[in-house]
Amino acid sequence: MAQLAVNVDHVATLRQARGGSTNYPEPVAAAVAAETAGADGIVVHLREDRRHINERDVRLLRKIVLSKLILEMGATSEMLGIALDIKPDCVTLVPEKREELTTEGGLDLITHENHIREAVSTLKNSGIAVCIFIDPDLDQIKVAHKIDADMIEIHTGAFCDAITDIQRQKEFDRIINSAKIGSKLKLEVNAGHGICYNSIKAFAGLNEINEFSIGHSIISRALLTGMEQAVRDMKELIFRL
Repeated sequence: MAQLAVNVDHVATLRQARGGSTNYPEPVAAAVAAETAGADGIVVHLREDRRHINERDVRLLRKIVLSKLILEMGATSEMLGIALDIKPDCVTLVPEKREELTTEGGLDLITHENHIREAVSTLKNSGIAVCIFIDPDLDQIKVAHKIDADMIEIHTGAFCDAITDIQRQKEFDRIINSAKIGSKLKLEVNAGHGICYNSIKAFAGLNEINEFSIGHSIISRALLTGMEQAVRDMKELIFRL
């Protein structure tokens, strides 16, 4: 059975909705509830502009998370320093543009191979596992393997956002091929971005996926059902795949 890593960024987004004038809702409390419901990991994205998650959150989560803490971040010197200090269980390197609402695509390893290679080496030398968030592109996966990443997270956004059945199938075929190639290259294969309680069902039988990273849809459901129930509902769907 694939694992579920729950991203609690959007709990912090709601906290920051009033410009930082409140200290609730608490993303750390959401992480505890997610773990209580069976989450296999907690994900947070520490952005350059600290628009939702901040360093205080990450440091508290490092002390409290019992499963594994996954830190998404850009491969900048500032973020590398924070990661080396906090020591998450895993770092997922992602592209980051200040103006984007959410991560819009995977890292371009072909263009930035040397820079990302150095970041991977720095993190791994400190005992931190490294995942790279990439589009479902075979050339990108080959570079991820070449620079010694431990795992990849396939960007599933184009599939989840597809409007037509033909477009959805085309994008899902790319995910299938990428997952199989990544697995053959002995990379751990994860998937995430835009996956919801409906789109997760498409992954039935794709056993190469080791872990799903899901945030927005779980947090959205949690507003109505509570965090623990929202996580249990997603875990049940993953169990059926």
